[in-house]
Amino acid sequence: DTAFFDKRSKFVHYRPLVAILNNLAYDHADIFPDVAAIQRQFHHLVRTVPGRGRLIVNGEDARLAEVLAMGCWTQVERFGFDPALEWSARLLEQDGSAFAVLHRGAEVAQVRWPLLGRHNVLNGLAALAAAHAVGVDVAAVAPALAGFHSVKRRLEVIGQARGVTIYDDFAHHPTAIHTTLEGLRAKVGAARIVVAMEPRSNSMRLGAHAQALAPSLDIADAVVFLARPELPWDAAGVIAAVRGDAQAVADTDALLARLGGAVRDGDHVVFMSNGGFDGAPRRFLAQLQG
Repeated sequence: DTAFFDKRSKFVHYRPLVAILNNLAYDHADIFPDVAAIQRQFHHLVRTVPGRGRLIVNGEDARLAEVLAMGCWTQVERFGFDPALEWSARLLEQDGSAFAVLHRGAEVAQVRWPLLGRHNVLNGLAALAAAHAVGVDVAAVAPALAGFHSVKRRLEVIGQARGVTIYDDFAHHPTAIHTTLEGLRAKVGAARIVVAMEPRSNSMRLGAHAQALAPSLDIADAVVFLARPELPWDAAGVIAAVRGDAQAVADTDALLARLGGAVRDGDHVVFMSNGGFDGAPRRFLAQLQG
């Protein structure tokens, strides 16, 4: 929503010449009753892009294809990993830290950067496609991505202590959780990944993503799940369904104590929450340093 007094999506206020539609998944359960309601909002955005503009659309997202089918009067360029698309990426490193950029099947640039994961590859690819849409030479600007260190709280390394690497990640949706852990796994190989998880977004707290949480955490070797007493749904089922070792705690003090007794040299500990997590990531770093 735009503001407390304006529950329309922010899209209605945008007037873009070029718009990127990267993915569409159900979220904001406190506002939207279903995916179709979100798709209608995306269609409002599509309608604001002028005929002389450009839509850069993930060509592998079926829900976005349904949005375009509602009506589109702007030139569309699709991107993804499929080489048949106008813009495609070919991984040079499986963790997503290097990839080739192809335009209509021909390689036009290579990107090597500090980001991980297929989702970030798609982000970078879409940005380059959008730059091309306004007349920028992709080969000339692609090297600039090497200097992009992402934004805060996107698998952000906040420190290392006792051989343990600690990350802070703004985990707002099961899809994002899975793709983030997938990228980290490709980077660290067989090293242990330990996740400290807080279901903090409105959708997660309402239980809208409860069934998808366990599969999203399957890449982790161990999970400590913060199930606060005010959580309106039973986390036990989620914990039981996680493939790795998973335990629930009621507060962050208990979570930090559990982590302290579980981690070992070489571990990668990822704190996942789109809230403050009671300062747990840096508290845990200080705990290890002490």
